[in-house]
Amino acid sequence: MYSALKLSAAVVLLGIATPVLADHHGARLNIPAERWLSASEVIQKLKAQGYAVTKIEADDGVYEFDATDANGVRIEGHAHPETGQVLTGYDD
Repeated sequence: MYSALKLSAAVVLLGIATPVLADHHGARLNIPAERWLSASEVIQKLKAQGYAVTKIEADDGVYEFDATDANGVRIEGHAHPETGQVLTGYDD
C-alpha cells in the first residue's frame, strides 16, 4: 500500500514538474513558413544574445544551431524560427 502511494505521488509530481522543464511547455512549434526568419536573421539574433554560430539548419520546426557562447563554451541549441530566441529544454 505504501509503495503504491509513493508511486502515485511521484507520478503526480512528475506531471506537475514536467512543463516547467521546458520553455515551450513540451509542445512542438507550428510556426507557418511565411513567419519564419531567414537563417541569417536568426544568426544575427543569436549573435545579439552572445552566441557565435558555426552551423545552423531548419529541422523539426525550429532552427538547430552549433555555436560558442560568450565564455567560449561550445553548445548545440535550438532557436525559435519566428523570434530567434534560444529554446532552453527543447527536445527534438
